[in-house]
Amino acid sequence: MPSEDLDLPAGSWQWPESTWRGHVDSVRAGRRLTPDRWPGGARVAVALSFDSDHETIPLRDGETSPGRLAQGEYGARAGAPRILDLLARYSVPATFFMPAVSALLHPEEARSYTRDGHELAVHGWIHERNMLLGRDDERELTARALDTLTTLTGQRPVGIRTPSWDFSESTLDIMLDLGFAYDSSLMADDEPYEIVAHGRPTGLVEIPVDWIRDDAPYFTMDRYGSVRPHSRPRDVGEIWRDEFDAAYRDGGVFQLTLHPHVIGHRSRLVVLRELLDHIGSHRDVWFATHAQLCDAARTCLDDTTSPSSPAPDAPEHP
Repeated sequence: MPSEDLDLPAGSWQWPESTWRGHVDSVRAGRRLTPDRWPGGARVAVALSFDSDHETIPLRDGETSPGRLAQGEYGARAGAPRILDLLARYSVPATFFMPAVSALLHPEEARSYTRDGHELAVHGWIHERNMLLGRDDERELTARALDTLTTLTGQRPVGIRTPSWDFSESTLDIMLDLGFAYDSSLMADDEPYEIVAHGRPTGLVEIPVDWIRDDAPYFTMDRYGSVRPHSRPRDVGEIWRDEFDAAYRDGGVFQLTLHPHVIGHRSRLVVLRELLDHIGSHRDVWFATHAQLCDAARTCLDDTTSPSSPAPDAPEHP
């Protein structure tokens, strides 16, 4: 079969080493940032996060029908209050990544997050696909989102999760320029690590995500497409319990990404409650916001005697 029939990127198979190595090295996982013990002598860190996208998903795609917007509104009207009640019952802090348009539509919700002791972090302007934006547009929307959340709550966010869970060629520079302490969009490890750009450490902490630890792939539905929820909630809960158990054995981090309009349904929220019961049955567990986790991970950067190690195949950095 001719190579042009394989739908490969034009010429990629002919790239010299300098080209393919340059792409790989542009954003890379550096030093793994896991201390011997987490704050309070804890064995494991648990970082729950919620992406409060609400109506921004259809709005981003220009879908303005009441039906599609109502699916997002459910997250604000029903899901988020249930989640906040559950977190309060278990005295668990969490991080809410919220698009600025979502915060403007639901300002009291945004303020309630920080008022209740949770963290509010940046998740784009209107859940835009940042991978498709030019540098100026991406920077303007990110800065606008940062300013909006700061104005609404009186607290400047220190963390960001890109709407696309990916970086454009400009994303890392924009994050560093705007002074973010951490990102939570990439997937190079189970544990926090320092992002390295072209072989140079950046000081930016990455708190990695993964589709395994996200509710959306298991439960979302596209009425006119092929996407259908195919997982029983308790089957998903078993996956997440296994992920926590492994993190507990390793002395690492269990990070979870949920969405109020997805997990907030009655038959699914029970899985989060059962997960919290399971985690709570273990000793020496530290529940942390992503910002708190970033601070703990950063001690490995500040401590030159820290035993934290580089990720596999990542170079040592002084």
